[in-house]
Amino acid sequence: MASLNEIRTHFLDFFQRKEHAVVPSAPLVPQNDPTLLFVNAGMVPFKNYFTGAEASPWPRAASSQKSVRAGGKHNDLDNVGYTARHHTFFEMLGNFSFGDYFKERAISHAWELLTKEWALPVEKLMVTVYHTDDEAAALWKKIAGLPDHKIVRIPTSDNFWSMGDTGPCGPCSEIFYDHGEHIPGGPPGSPDEDGDRFVEIWNLVFMQFEQFADGTRADLPKPSIDTGMGLERIAAVLQGVHDNYDVDLFKDLIASTKAQLRAEGSDTTPSHRVIADHLRSSSFLIADGVLPSNEGRGYVLRRIMRRAMRHAHLLGADEPLMHRVAPTLVNLMGEAYPELRRAEPAIVETLRQEEERFRRTLGRGMTLLEEATAGLKDGDVLSGETAFKLYDTYGFPLDLTQDAVRAKGLTVNLDEFEQAMARQREMARENWVGSGQVAAAAEWFSIRDRLGPSDFTGYDNTEATGELLVLVSEGQEIERAGAGQRVQALFDRTPFYAESGGQAGDQGEVEWQGGRARVTDVQKQAGDLHVHDLEILEGELVPGARVRLAVDAERRASTRSNHSATHLLHAALRNVLGKHVTQKGQMVDGERIRFDFSHGQPLTAEEIERIEAEVNAVVRQNLPAQTKNMRPQEAIDAGAMALFGEKYGDSVRVLTLGRALDGEGDYSVELCGGTHVARTGDIALFKIVSEQGVAAGVRRIEALTGEAARRYLLEQASVAKSLAEQFKVPVSEVSARIEALQAQARKLEKELADAKRQLAMGGGGGAAAGPEEIGGVKVMARVMEGVGGKDLRPIAEEFKKQLPDGVIALVGVADGKAAVTVAVTGSATAKFNAAELAKAAVLAMGGQGAGGRPDFAQGGAPDASKAAEGLAAVKALLGA
Repeated sequence: MASLNEIRTHFLDFFQRKEHAVVPSAPLVPQNDPTLLFVNAGMVPFKNYFTGAEASPWPRAASSQKSVRAGGKHNDLDNVGYTARHHTFFEMLGNFSFGDYFKERAISHAWELLTKEWALPVEKLMVTVYHTDDEAAALWKKIAGLPDHKIVRIPTSDNFWSMGDTGPCGPCSEIFYDHGEHIPGGPPGSPDEDGDRFVEIWNLVFMQFEQFADGTRADLPKPSIDTGMGLERIAAVLQGVHDNYDVDLFKDLIASTKAQLRAEGSDTTPSHRVIADHLRSSSFLIADGVLPSNEGRGYVLRRIMRRAMRHAHLLGADEPLMHRVAPTLVNLMGEAYPELRRAEPAIVETLRQEEERFRRTLGRGMTLLEEATAGLKDGDVLSGETAFKLYDTYGFPLDLTQDAVRAKGLTVNLDEFEQAMARQREMARENWVGSGQVAAAAEWFSIRDRLGPSDFTGYDNTEATGELLVLVSEGQEIERAGAGQRVQALFDRTPFYAESGGQAGDQGEVEWQGGRARVTDVQKQAGDLHVHDLEILEGELVPGARVRLAVDAERRASTRSNHSATHLLHAALRNVLGKHVTQKGQMVDGERIRFDFSHGQPLTAEEIERIEAEVNAVVRQNLPAQTKNMRPQEAIDAGAMALFGEKYGDSVRVLTLGRALDGEGDYSVELCGGTHVARTGDIALFKIVSEQGVAAGVRRIEALTGEAARRYLLEQASVAKSLAEQFKVPVSEVSARIEALQAQARKLEKELADAKRQLAMGGGGGAAAGPEEIGGVKVMARVMEGVGGKDLRPIAEEFKKQLPDGVIALVGVADGKAAVTVAVTGSATAKFNAAELAKAAVLAMGGQGAGGRPDFAQGGAPDASKAAEGLAAVKALLGA
């Protein structure tokens, strides 16, 4: 029996023999389509080739493309675990022709692979064609010898593919496999086609038309082929099983989960499937640079992870589970996808941290649910807003909330829940900015095809002469630009670095006979065009002009220093904190370094000191920086670090900086196309100025180098000297003096709080010192002047000792605002709810509400003058 890995390899080898370029999978984060959340089909990385926006480097290609469908239009998340073929992550096998071969060869290749190479029984196969596609039907008869009843004509859009309302489109031909009469379902096109007996295994798309806005179509000058075959589906067929989750990969993952849990039983099957599937999607997304967060891609990842973690909880996992199964996944798929192996420490650490975080929110969510249902009785309805808060804040799927309240005889208001979901979706649409990349204008792709890539000379020089090739304004080529205009310019050669890899674009000047312009930024367009943003200062600029291009050399030198320092910082972080640390983003310019990295907790002062010491030690080595061009995989195999989620070309620039501090090997080796120092000593000095969290599991360091770092240290020394003079102590004793003053301040604050508490306990504010009786219950009700909300709780705790059976209602008044604390003790808890009493007080004082437990609740209001009215509202409820 062929394994899933062997099937993938066989497919790619087959098409390589058919003269297809085997193209590695693109990252899951789209590189050329900002409208997509994730790559969700095999053709996505080739989209610009099919539309004609870019020229394909090969006439035909084949790939096994990583794909995720768990957000947006394509969302299979909620079905995973309960069906035989739904996945959040899957591999799409595909062969593609970019204006090369068409229908006949596509059908011939497919039939040869399925029936000759993989020896599938012909009698088990049938195909569909679009109902007007006589050509495809005739080819299936000619090539495969299929009879008419095995070629089903489908008149619906299921068998006609389009990229959008306009653009390339064409008919499809789908290949189906018959799993046998023992499984319910009919053939495609029949009334019971939705059954599981006949399963689509391969879709051949014949891109042959151009669709126009008026609904008309024209033949494409170069018709193309796009095919897609789900690896998991074909593996099930070739391994003789009907269910994707019975193939070897999933069986091994599920076995690993069961071994960790020692859990058995058929009733746990959906949970094991969810964990196996979601582990794949989570791990691959992390390897491609996505981290869990509360928005965009990170939000989808968090949903996937938490759904799996909830199922681990249902299986009885007492400790975080998924990070313990992740190494099994890496062993199974790491050879085909080396990025999994490189990212394994980051995957394991991210999964562990997120599951620990979710276990805490799971507990808080259950507490919220208990509070929300405390006053409800059998047959009541839980607010849909509460169900949505559990879903949105605590990661509770709706079905989990429904299961939890069903045991109490309750239901959920689904209309309210859907309204809240609709509001969230609308907000997501308003805030969604796609991949964060600007879709390159079609004009620049056209220019790229006409003129070729930019010739960048800036690694060795900051000045050059060149010819202006193109001027662009507002997306259109123009013939000239005069003083005061802002335009984009492309030169035949340039020393100006275009922003990429987290390094800001260069600034500087362009001069020509009779004129000059300021370069304010340089950006890449159409992949490899260095496009200069110009502000024309003098004269008129026209294409064909010979120009002198001069980069701001001082700013470039500072930028180089900062960029090289980030490489040393990255290595130091991994040495000090662990190999799970990976770069999550950076921006370096002539001013400072901003470096984001994966790590689950703030850095200690000792860790920051060790990191700084390592970087500065390598700086002092003053060794030459070494750069060489290599093939990406060759560089990675040699030890170079590649950034997760980056897509590299055929050749990459490899930068080596310094020697390892233990003398064994190089200190930093990374793939990087940026500009860098000639020697590590050019950095001169490295200083971290701040460290903070920017997202869950992501920290940010800001740092300075060279002269900027020296000035920063001088400023810090000046501050320390000034404080020493004020305190009349040596600089070395300033810290101790400040700590002593802080301790003294804390002592005074505690004494003041104790005094307020003693005053309040003694009947402050003119209220009666002892309890009163209302409605048969003893009540301690007081307004406390000068007591803020944070001081009310300990006072209430003291009163509970004096009143072990009754109600304590306190209103604190401070800074013009009121705070409420209500405690219910002893047998009074059977009659009164602290949250309801506190809410009544807050509403009476003009506030919005209160929260807490049935026996203890707090709230606040903006108008301290209504404190007496707040207490009166509580008393009114007690006496009702």
